[in-house]
Amino acid sequence: MTPMPFEYAVLRVVPRVDRGEFVNGAVLLYCQQAAFLGMTVRADLSPIGALWPQADLEAIADALAAARDVAHGAQSAGGAGQADPGRRFRWLTAPRSVAIQPGPVHTGVTDGPATDLARIAASMLG
Repeated sequence: MTPMPFEYAVLRVVPRVDRGEFVNGAVLLYCQQAAFLGMTVRADLSPIGALWPQADLEAIADALAAARDVAHGAQSAGGAGQADPGRRFRWLTAPRSVAIQPGPVHTGVTDGPATDLARIAASMLG
């Protein structure tokens, strides 16, 4: 198999935007050649409480789940989820100043996007 270029970004959970502290909340990986867009969400959100004990972990989990629905093209994501994978990746990685913020987009090459998503997620989400 010929290696394919991919892009990935980490979605950061920033419970207090004014402080700029964050916990990696999810990893997105997009490979245009494979028509692949996947997202892995951090299973344990409790480290966010170390940054801000009053953080609404349920609301944060809901926001990450909604982003995952968009990434995976779920019907529940409405129009955003029905766009092509590239548009969904760009929408999810667009800068915003809210509790869920995208980090910089990085690149690489892959023989299997799902395998690399799992590898990067294991490294970035602990």
